[in-house]
Amino acid sequence: GLRVHEYLYFQVLSPGDIRYIFTATPAKDFGGVFNTRYDQIHLVPADPPEACGELNNGVFIQDQIALVERGGCSFVSKTRVIQEHGGRAVIIADNAYDNDSFYIEMIQENSRRTADIPALFLLGRDGYMIRRSLEQHGLPWAVISIPVNVTNIPTYEMMQPPWTFW
Repeated sequence: GLRVHEYLYFQVLSPGDIRYIFTATPAKDFGGVFNTRYDQIHLVPADPPEACGELNNGVFIQDQIALVERGGCSFVSKTRVIQEHGGRAVIIADNAYDNDSFYIEMIQENSRRTADIPALFLLGRDGYMIRRSLEQHGLPWAVISIPVNVTNIPTYEMMQPPWTFW
């Protein structure tokens, strides 16, 4: 049967034009879990975006969360690159920028490699809009709060991205 996705939520605090609560799905069989809540932590887009090797901005990833783009190598490889640069977690956005509803199930490839930091999958449209906002404002990162507990927030009060169908 169909498997119901487990969701994790994070909120962009700045820049203000994307101050929304975003939905992500944790990796299925690799990576750690969020056992700490970060009220204000940087979400740093990886350079290069696919994060399949050495990063040009790895110094900014340390102790922060990386925003990575799908493609080029496995989800585990991307997560390990961010982990090796000292990242606390990785959010991997789909490389299909028009994807606003289909979550990919991130699984470990057929190797014994694993990663210890949390890895989340983000819709392509959401990742694109976050990166676009940062570029428009000339910012090297967004400030986010993660994870966000949405169980006590009435649906009509949740600041959801207007481009996402809920």
